[in-house]
Amino acid sequence: MLDVITMGRVGVDVYPLQVGVGLEDVETFGKYLGGSPANVAVAAARYGRAAAVITRTGADPFGRFVHKALAEYGVDDRFVTEVAGLPTPVTFCEIFPPDHFPIYFYRLPTAPDLEIHPSELDLDAIRTATVFWATVTGLCREPSRSATLAALAARSRQEITVLDLDYRPQFWASPRDARHWTAAALEHVTVAVGNVEECEVAVGEREPPAAARALLDRGVSLAIVKQGPAGVLAARPSESVQVPPLPVEVVNGLGAGDAFGGALCHGLLAGWDTDRLLRFAGAAGAIVASRLACSAAMPTAAEVEALLAGSR
Repeated sequence: MLDVITMGRVGVDVYPLQVGVGLEDVETFGKYLGGSPANVAVAAARYGRAAAVITRTGADPFGRFVHKALAEYGVDDRFVTEVAGLPTPVTFCEIFPPDHFPIYFYRLPTAPDLEIHPSELDLDAIRTATVFWATVTGLCREPSRSATLAALAARSRQEITVLDLDYRPQFWASPRDARHWTAAALEHVTVAVGNVEECEVAVGEREPPAAARALLDRGVSLAIVKQGPAGVLAARPSESVQVPPLPVEVVNGLGAGDAFGGALCHGLLAGWDTDRLLRFAGAAGAIVASRLACSAAMPTAAEVEALLAGSR
């Protein structure tokens, strides 16, 4: 049985090795495994969790790179299949610390990870995984939408079923469309996590306490609202906890949320209380924000604990 199964986007991050330079002037790049669900699985594996990702790639060298990278990071790739005729997506970014990181997705005419079909799912594996992690991006078009909803429905709202609100406007016709399908997914999950902008799209509330309450009203048992410089708020029906961010010198903020997600999975599996859960996940995100890559930057538990100890 797997500890964590994530489902959705995968690709290759092609990130500039020059900081503070537009892509038109960048001369050298690094190549890394990318895609939020893949990164979350890598982060969970860093803590010794048995993790797998459900996704698809092109039948091309970058697809082979995805398999190779997942294996190197200790993530099970048994649910990663090829789609003929579609390239494995690549993603570029520009790096302007501390808070400007434009991102450019090359996923046209569509991406292989949006070609996941319900009939291809191993529903027994999805049901028996202790944590199942899906994303709003997986709902943006068919057949991925039906597959994502089928996977969530198979869980029957069992603990721990997570929806990453992960709203990317490039992939949607409108925020209204995204809200409609997010509402359908929220009927099946026990944990929802997103930033204030994503919460606003999902439930129409931007203020963190109101957004958390709206998510709880949809039936989740844990709502997490990431607030950037203001820290993180987590709400359960019986409690509300907020923790401040840890100060770090930011290099690239794009992988921090995925590091938070993998650490969140680890803490939920460990049964930690909400305060410890948020502090550990926040520290993991801070570490990755201080590094260039996403998947390759995911910290170990010892690194996270060392940062927490130094901040006390």
